[in-house]
Amino acid sequence: MPTVDIDPDELRDLTGHEEKGDEELKQDLFGLGLEFEGRTEEGTFELEFAPDRLDRLSVEGVARSMRYQYGDARGIHVPSPNSADWTIEVDESVPDERPYVTGAVIRDVDLDEEALESLIQLQEKLHATMGRKRAKGAIGIHDLTMLKGSAATDGNPTIQYVGVEPDEDRFVPLDSDAEMTPAEVLEQHQTGQTYADLVSEYERYPAIYDDIGLFSFPPVINGRRTEVSTDSRDLFVEMTGTDQWTIDKMLNIVCYALAARGATLEEVTVEYPDHEVVRPDLSTKTKTVAHDRIETILGIGLDPDDVIDLAERSGLEAEKEENEDGDLVYEVTIPPYRVDVLHPLDIIDDLGRAYGFNELEPRYPDVGTVGGRHERSRLERAVREGLVGLGFEDLLNFHMISEDENYDRLDVDPGADVYGAGEPATIKEPYSEDFTMLRTWVMPSLLMVLERNTHRAYPQDLAEIGFAAAVDEDENTGVAEGRRVGAVLASHDAGYEDAKARLQALARNFDVDLETPPTEHPTFISGRTAAVVIDGEEVGVIGEVHPKVLVEHDLEVPVSAFEFDLEALR
Repeated sequence: MPTVDIDPDELRDLTGHEEKGDEELKQDLFGLGLEFEGRTEEGTFELEFAPDRLDRLSVEGVARSMRYQYGDARGIHVPSPNSADWTIEVDESVPDERPYVTGAVIRDVDLDEEALESLIQLQEKLHATMGRKRAKGAIGIHDLTMLKGSAATDGNPTIQYVGVEPDEDRFVPLDSDAEMTPAEVLEQHQTGQTYADLVSEYERYPAIYDDIGLFSFPPVINGRRTEVSTDSRDLFVEMTGTDQWTIDKMLNIVCYALAARGATLEEVTVEYPDHEVVRPDLSTKTKTVAHDRIETILGIGLDPDDVIDLAERSGLEAEKEENEDGDLVYEVTIPPYRVDVLHPLDIIDDLGRAYGFNELEPRYPDVGTVGGRHERSRLERAVREGLVGLGFEDLLNFHMISEDENYDRLDVDPGADVYGAGEPATIKEPYSEDFTMLRTWVMPSLLMVLERNTHRAYPQDLAEIGFAAAVDEDENTGVAEGRRVGAVLASHDAGYEDAKARLQALARNFDVDLETPPTEHPTFISGRTAAVVIDGEEVGVIGEVHPKVLVEHDLEVPVSAFEFDLEALR
């Protein structure tokens, strides 16, 4: 778990509770979910925190949460930034791999040694967590008095976010006395060597200029000219990344931390080639949570006024109303710095902490129960045993796959009206090009296993009961998930009849009515393909795999296969 270092004296000062002793502070912090791990050599608290609460990566964020816990603050506070005086102009030369930028101006901040250390820690912790070690988002903080903005048509001083050749320009990076090109920074500077892999493959490197010259080389290092010190009073915060939402939320967390030090926020206009945005984006969002669900999850009875009170003590705001069914629900407003509230359960967790989990009285359940297998688990086990009994070898494959493996190599178009062609649920920032999406059916995985097993003897009869998913706007999560039963038979004489005989035997085991009317599917041979219809509902496909699919997978023997939805056997 990640940790954050918090000076207890700073915490007492920012919360306004000088009377709190260290032990009492530890107990209060534990109530927020922050566990004391020990003291650093400097005497600060080392706290382990839940990685979803990124607003608590600094002493300012922790102090804010504690003031809500103490009842000294209630509801939502949204700073009112001054109108934009600075502009960031995004040039078309910016690398496509890192196209987004955001920013804010901070005025009249009081940075003593403790405040500066807290800001640096917040910056690095955000880099390590939400910024994915600067790959997804990187923060640059500069002394505004050292910047000279170019005059823009509207009179605002402007800086430029551009792409430069590796040896196109020179600047003095932090912790250096020598001018270097961006390429030299990656080769010779310690920080540059650490983060070189983030940009080394770019044709052009990201760079930020003012009227004097290059002052930031994101996501690697800032220039020494704009270095922040305890004498700095006005700051310019810029963030670049691969996703606008991520860097905007990182910016909000930094802005709230500095506002807690008495700073004034000022907007920055970001001019992209085709549109314009004003940042920071301090808009709130709302979630709806039902009163019954709150009481069910927490196991206590609450009056509506109590729920509203708990929400305000959590740094939220709630309004009660009735939904279309006449049920009591709450429209809960979430502040801009909260990046963790994705579901009503996140709100209920906040309400429970405000109530005090230690205040919940343990009680025996109304009905004594004995643990056992879930109905779905029992069905899976029965089907798996049936498949093994029919001669199949049971497999367990990865749920993630590439779009090429899921669609192209099986001659399926995404979104086509055939089994397995659902719209993919993709990963925004995949770790590997081999795992970019959740598979929409298990057949690609089975054929990949056959492809890797060409050195083994035939016949190879393989089966899997596995997870598959596809985008579905009608679902609460936007993704329809399910379990699929897939099987392949590979041998010199494998045919449609072999696959159908196994499928019929499996259907008889579960006493369901099976039909196999002819159909067309690009993965299978026309005229040797049928739909799997169980109890009158089309739930899958069966057939002989098409020769071009076999060639694509380097298979030299015929393959027959079937796949259908597990729930059809229930």
